[in-house]
Amino acid sequence: MTTSMPLPSGEALRLASLIASTPGGIASRILAKTSGGNVTLFAFDAGQGLTEHTTPFDALVMVLDGAIILTIGGLPVEAIPGTVVVMPANVAHGVEAKEPARMLLIMLR
Repeated sequence: MTTSMPLPSGEALRLASLIASTPGGIASRILAKTSGGNVTLFAFDAGQGLTEHTTPFDALVMVLDGAIILTIGGLPVEAIPGTVVVMPANVAHGVEAKEPARMLLIMLR
């Protein structure tokens, strides 16, 4: 389930309060979208993820809580809270949550 509601300006917002995890599923919320890219917050239940795909843009994944395995160009990368991973444009990548997890995806155009 993806939601896109504008965030209030000039307020400090806790990322964890902006998205609720879905039992057995995935939730996402677009936080910002511009011609230069977008920022999306994801919440995954354990064992959930995004199937392998490619995009024409570079992306950064920042893990907020939980643990995820990113597969980038066929190689697994374990990411935990406080880590950031670069996913290059046109390279196949996928996501799998080892446990309930939240991540911020920043797409750069």
